[in-house]
Amino acid sequence: MANQSAPSQLGLCDPFWTQHLVGLYAAVLIGGVAGVFCILFVLVKMNSRSVTTAAVINLVVVHSAFLLTVPFRLVYLVTKTWPFGLPFCKMVSAMLHVHMYLTFLFYVGILVVRYLIFFKRRDKLEFYRKLHAVAASAAMWLLVTITIVPSLTQYGSRGSYNATRCFEFQEELKDSYVKVVNYVVVVAVVAVALTLLALQAFVIVSTGRRLHRAWLSHQEFWAQLKNLFFIGVIFVCFLPYQLFRLYYLQGHAPNDPCHPAVLYNEVFLSVTAISCFDLLLFVLGGSRWFKQKVTELLSCLSCR
Repeated sequence: MANQSAPSQLGLCDPFWTQHLVGLYAAVLIGGVAGVFCILFVLVKMNSRSVTTAAVINLVVVHSAFLLTVPFRLVYLVTKTWPFGLPFCKMVSAMLHVHMYLTFLFYVGILVVRYLIFFKRRDKLEFYRKLHAVAASAAMWLLVTITIVPSLTQYGSRGSYNATRCFEFQEELKDSYVKVVNYVVVVAVVAVALTLLALQAFVIVSTGRRLHRAWLSHQEFWAQLKNLFFIGVIFVCFLPYQLFRLYYLQGHAPNDPCHPAVLYNEVFLSVTAISCFDLLLFVLGGSRWFKQKVTELLSCLSCR
């Protein structure tokens, strides 16, 4: 049971970390919203039957749903009390995890499609009709709902928590079933990430050998650079939290919200939210100015 006599303050008891988390989530909110609006203008020009376009649209939906919960996190970080009730706290808390794993799955889907295009020597992979893209997205969200909703109903149900304090559900990890599920998920995410990195390395080497010195001016090079962008986000935003999770599951999830392990877990978890910048960077990566600067940089490095 949560310590009812503890002061009603954020689990990260050091104000230094609280201020940094406020800044991080505020930046995520601003950058994420800007990215959503920017990508909407790009999607209008993209092929609506493309499998990649469908994946990006669904990624926009995932980011938008998560960004709606960020203001409530900011309110809690600033006021140090949760006024919205425990059920809504559970939903907001779970949404950060849902966002991380769904974003990871969409990244994997986009990369798999790009690898199929590369190995099958095709220009693109697309649905036969626009309706097929809509049906595929609807089926995917139905599967997500069936899979995730039951888990959400059980989230935060294994302990007794203070309704004025939020995001302190460490007691859930004492359940052996929850631990096993967490271990399986961590191993699966790390294994998939390493596999994608190995595949991308093979693709880049193959592309370099085939294009020789013309690779900077070839469209295929820029497609592979975008692949590296997705893999980079996975390794920078998602893997640190997953790897720390292995340590956290080894009996290092204390009830005390001020414990350093709780602090590190919250910090690593907040880093996963930075993935919301992907849409903004995706738009920037497609601009001529960005391609020109990268070309100049790589040309300069190759001359040394």
